[in-house]
Amino acid sequence: MTRLPALLLWLCSSAAFASPPVQLDVQLERGNGPEPATLDAHRCQEVACGNVLRDLYEGLVTEDARGRLIPGMAERWTVSRDGRVWTFTLRPGLRWSNGQPLDAAQVVASFRRAFSPATAAPFGELFDALHGARAVQAGEVPPASLGVAAPDARTVVFTLDRSAPLPALLTLPIAFPVYLPAVAQYGAQHTRPGQLVSNGAYRLAAWTPQANLVVERNAHFHGARDVAIERVRFHVTEDAAAELQRFAAGDLHVTEVVPPQPLEALRTRFGAQLRISPYIGAFWLGMNLTRPPLRDNPALRRALALAVDRDRLTRYITGLGEQPAYGIVPPRIAGYTPASTTWATLSQPQREAQARALYGAAGYSKQHPLEIELRYNTSTPHRRMALAVAAMWRDVLGARVRLRNEEWKVFVGNRKQRVITQVFRGGWIADVPDARNFLAAFGSDGPLNWPGYDDAGFRERLAKSDAANTEAARNAWLRAAEQRLLNADAVVPLYFYTSKHLVDDRVLGYEANALDRHASRWLRLRP
Repeated sequence: MTRLPALLLWLCSSAAFASPPVQLDVQLERGNGPEPATLDAHRCQEVACGNVLRDLYEGLVTEDARGRLIPGMAERWTVSRDGRVWTFTLRPGLRWSNGQPLDAAQVVASFRRAFSPATAAPFGELFDALHGARAVQAGEVPPASLGVAAPDARTVVFTLDRSAPLPALLTLPIAFPVYLPAVAQYGAQHTRPGQLVSNGAYRLAAWTPQANLVVERNAHFHGARDVAIERVRFHVTEDAAAELQRFAAGDLHVTEVVPPQPLEALRTRFGAQLRISPYIGAFWLGMNLTRPPLRDNPALRRALALAVDRDRLTRYITGLGEQPAYGIVPPRIAGYTPASTTWATLSQPQREAQARALYGAAGYSKQHPLEIELRYNTSTPHRRMALAVAAMWRDVLGARVRLRNEEWKVFVGNRKQRVITQVFRGGWIADVPDARNFLAAFGSDGPLNWPGYDDAGFRERLAKSDAANTEAARNAWLRAAEQRLLNADAVVPLYFYTSKHLVDDRVLGYEANALDRHASRWLRLRP
């Protein structure tokens, strides 16, 4: 047997056991949907900004490529026996992207800023278990009353009023630390390149409105040596068909969505590059319950819900594995049995017959048709969906439907204000895999209650779920709350999402996960 020289043996063994070398000077091109409404982590409320913020920031807890919770800024944490006191120990030597030290006191100050009334954080209500959170957001008590404290430079303690899945909640952008000196100096402009200071794997390098954002590897990130991709460019890709063509031309490594097309044709064209997987998300149409014609008209709302053929919608319009929805909470949430509309078991002809009868009972007919506006944000899939639903309402009921599409930021503002909206594109993507996450917004008059649903019975059931002593009892009360919401026809469930992307063969480390989050720090590019 030939004996290898000692140096060659050492090199071979080192290559076999060493981590793959960090690949620098490469750029990942990602489609990202609409222009992010903001890069203020505490004000983010949509996927487009969340994708970028998860590259720029890291919370106390984060997720790996498969969506599993792992340490972030905190190297470890403990919880009291009653589930109400959580103690997090920070990693030593944490720094901001500008090199300044990051300690527990700054984490606490950032949380206080997130929940202050001036910030108006839209996801604040998801933290209603945090002591003082609601009162602070309402301006009833000062931010210092929030149940977050820093007993020393490396310890953050949270006090809750009831048990809650706090580590999962801490992965949300509202829980990211914001660099308050920049906020004090630049105000709303602290999110601009050269002014945004973050703590994640990347730092903001450039932002060209309605075109793209570029982030660069943050040398001060605690895990910087394991971040393989030097730069990431997030492209604004509101037109899904154009995004697909850019991918086919080699301009994008990853798409945000895939436009509705025959599934077999897509598989034939793209093969293993087409990634479709289960996703905890629900798509529905919201109804403005604060203004006519939908306010105080349950018969009309039910008629509109019944007239939609969800099987046709998911088979021919979306067509990428979506499941017809008759509820708000998607399947696949552990321990929870979703509620369903009372008419889900009827055939479509039976539903349509009921829809016509209710339409007439609501005071409408061929001679006096309903005139209503369906509003959606600019997007190829949403336009196809709106056209299909409008056609169903016209054919089944004789309604006259005006379609109104708006750029994302305008749409979000109008939907939140509930002034000019009638029927609008809604839905929810899970922030945490918990049924309550899909229902909580309807229990208050907060910025996420787009229909303006106001029902004491719903709030009572939500409160009883919070007070439940067992997980089974909690889920039972949540299901009762969901059923009450469905019985009121405040929304029209359409389908449950699948995640669907095109991923270039050169991209390594892209893993399917139930929340469809793919931080760039876990990815590599094959040369």
